[in-house]
Amino acid sequence: MKGSPVPKSSLTTPLDLGALRLPNRLVMAPLTRMRSGRDGVPGELNVEHYTQRASMGLIVTEGTYPDVVGQGFAFQPGIQTPEQVEGWRRVADSVHAAGGRIFMQVMHAGRVSHPDLNGGAQPVAPSAVAIEGEIHTYRGKSALPVPHALTTEELPDVVDSFVRAARNAVEAGLDGVELHGANGYLLHEFLAPGANQRTDEYGGSPENRARFVLEVVRAVVDEIGAERVGLRISPEHNIQDAWELEHEDVVATYTALVAGLADLGLAYLSVLHREPEGELVQGLRRAFGGVFLANSGFGTPTSREEGVRLLEEDVADGVVVGRPAIANPDLARRWAEGLAENVPNPRTFYSQGAEGYTDYPFAEA
Repeated sequence: MKGSPVPKSSLTTPLDLGALRLPNRLVMAPLTRMRSGRDGVPGELNVEHYTQRASMGLIVTEGTYPDVVGQGFAFQPGIQTPEQVEGWRRVADSVHAAGGRIFMQVMHAGRVSHPDLNGGAQPVAPSAVAIEGEIHTYRGKSALPVPHALTTEELPDVVDSFVRAARNAVEAGLDGVELHGANGYLLHEFLAPGANQRTDEYGGSPENRARFVLEVVRAVVDEIGAERVGLRISPEHNIQDAWELEHEDVVATYTALVAGLADLGLAYLSVLHREPEGELVQGLRRAFGGVFLANSGFGTPTSREEGVRLLEEDVADGVVVGRPAIANPDLARRWAEGLAENVPNPRTFYSQGAEGYTDYPFAEA
């Protein structure tokens, strides 16, 4: 049944993002789906999935590891080997042929990994502090191990892995990269005092904890250009033991981070936070000064009404949505025309195969 159309002034208006003009302000969130092989090479199923969603203003891919040491999920894609690059080339070519735009999220899992996932390597992190909990590996559930604390001398190699990943993504034809600084993975681990117990220039003060993230962002910008680079952060998310429990410290840390980004001219800053209209997030938006994307839906899915509100109240320039995009390959049309939505099936979020991945129906013409 057709509902009230979304006003042309909100979700359906274009947005200039880097060198791209998005036809609408809906951004597909990076969504872990575990549909690539053990070799991390995207296949035809991945091509179909992303191409189906080409009508989104921008697709951000699932988190893709820059180096196998940073792999955090079974059947997660990478962007390290020639075969992985070629797999992503097929994805990008197909999305572009369907009229879409696609950024790759480059994600180093840091301590959220296990030797059974990452080729037998000890996971790495800012400090040798393990997460309390278990992780799914190819052999079943395993306790998360104590990570290797990266030395100051090892950090440039990690920066280089992000740079190579960004270069490979652009070589594969993607429009740009989103650096994953959220959800308790490596970059977020440097920001969060619960994960970063360093005493060198990369730990301690808010400015020091922001230093490594800024070095990664700047190095990637130098390699592929600021208009091709976005950053995702999740202050106060407190997930995967990346504890950020003191609000004043959070404000100071992320203010230092954004101050270091302000002169770069990044394509966008994407913030996951339960209160995107609050002073913390809006203060970061003002300090950033560029295209700002809001994602409020980690706890509960973002609704069409919430997306419209975020735009019409000028909380953000674009809205990042996850579960609705999983279940509705034509979400942009459904939200523009007020059409009923498919309901996502959580049982298939992290499985393999087409079920719950490429078999959600499009709305009837």
